[in-house]
Amino acid sequence: MNSVSSYLDQFFFLAFPYVALFTFFFVTIERYRNRKFTYSSLSSQFLENQQHFWGLVPFHYGILAVITGHIAAFMVPREILWWNSKPLRLYILEGSALVFAILAAVGLIAAIVRRANVSKMRKVTSPVDWVLFALLLIQVLLGIEVAVRYPWGSSWFATSLSPYLWSVVRLSPDISYVTPLPLTVKLHIINAFLLILMFPFTRLVHILVIPNPYLWRKPQVVRWYRRPVKA
Repeated sequence: MNSVSSYLDQFFFLAFPYVALFTFFFVTIERYRNRKFTYSSLSSQFLENQQHFWGLVPFHYGILAVITGHIAAFMVPREILWWNSKPLRLYILEGSALVFAILAAVGLIAAIVRRANVSKMRKVTSPVDWVLFALLLIQVLLGIEVAVRYPWGSSWFATSLSPYLWSVVRLSPDISYVTPLPLTVKLHIINAFLLILMFPFTRLVHILVIPNPYLWRKPQVVRWYRRPVKA
């Protein structure tokens, strides 16, 4: 059992990150070069607006705050540990992160329910969209579970995950930082790389071109075609 676990750790934390990152950069660049007008969020607001608002706004505010926190712990781990050296500041950071994660989960669930219940939305939702929604929901729920079951995540992220991620960037991955971590945390990391792998194939690519390129790229003409109504 230990040998199987060791092989899985080596695959998911040694090889898989590079598969995900290579796919991300190669397909993202290739898609922009050959199909740049597909870089769009494919907004469905004109099909249904009320539920769209209650799903879009909480999810975006929540997920942006959570991602910003993860990036900060990766980029400046020492500053994060300095901030957490005072208990009150640690409680504020951890509490805020959990609130934003719950906000993202609520918004994402609302968006999924909207897609499933509104007939117009079901027609314009592709299989890739459903896979993306599932991966995002799994990621957010795993993050909430990690925050609840293994508190002070900002500190152990800075001391364990940040060194591991930097070792991946330096092309010398050191999995000793992540192999002792609980299974839930490992699944959270693996699913994050899976989202990176899926990123260039989904509507998430619009993140890379907001907002500036929309100011100078050529207008995109959208035409709706329908069969003529018989008399």
